[in-house]
Amino acid sequence: MKEKRNALGKGLEQLLTDVNLNFDDFEETIVEDAKKNNEIEELDLTELRANPYQPRKVFDETALNELALSIKEHGVFQPIIVKKSVKGYEIVAGERRVKASLLAGKKTIPAIIKDFTDEEMMNISLLENLQRENLSAIEEAKAYKAIIDRLNITQDDLAKKVGKSRSHITNMLGLLRLPASVQDLVLFNKISMGHARVLSKIEDPAQVELLADRIVNEGLSVRDIESETSNNEYKKIVKNDGQKHVNDEFKHLENELKEKLGTKVKISSNKLTISFNSVQDLNRILEIMNLNYKD
Repeated sequence: MKEKRNALGKGLEQLLTDVNLNFDDFEETIVEDAKKNNEIEELDLTELRANPYQPRKVFDETALNELALSIKEHGVFQPIIVKKSVKGYEIVAGERRVKASLLAGKKTIPAIIKDFTDEEMMNISLLENLQRENLSAIEEAKAYKAIIDRLNITQDDLAKKVGKSRSHITNMLGLLRLPASVQDLVLFNKISMGHARVLSKIEDPAQVELLADRIVNEGLSVRDIESETSNNEYKKIVKNDGQKHVNDEFKHLENELKEKLGTKVKISSNKLTISFNSVQDLNRILEIMNLNYKD
């Protein structure tokens, strides 16, 4: 059992560190292994709980109903992946299939039970949604930020991994500067991604909120907003290229420390951050640095 857990962890690590992430290949490997080992079970839908790391907050009702009709007629083709919890199971991948099965009146669903860590659950859920589920702009932006923070990688690295341009990643992350009320408008498709991109470049949150209200109430187009914000009344956010140069300057040192310490290292804003997973891991790092930790 331990060997299978380690192999699975290695597979996930490879998925997350490959130049190109591919959730379909990863899931296919899990499903094929489960079929060979007769590990697919029928679980009661009432025993399933949502993944706490699920980036999607809004599910398209039309798409869910269409999937429910397909499941009612043909059943669930692809088993979901779950993790055993204190009470029942947490969904790791396949929450749309669960929701649609409930709509279809199903009582059970085929599932593969795996012993994932919380970090693995988050990463798998993010990848499934980014590559399959057509996240809203805000959900996508939050997913990108979570991956960057969790894996301690640059925007360039992420762009290569998810097959997007660097400018796309930058524009999406810029949406997280929007006030929460405006982010909600994007989340629920009240204003478009084009509107949001223009608004995200305005420095004053009050001006952003007023313009967002006008977009909703007056039906202003993206071109209308671009024209209005082109005058000096609106102060734009200036990109701070200086930080990028600082990061580039210390990149080689980050890489050397990562290799020496065997953990994630980040140098930014005049701070050196060294990550560790447990007291034992901290002691390991301190031993390399010829230091001692006293509890």
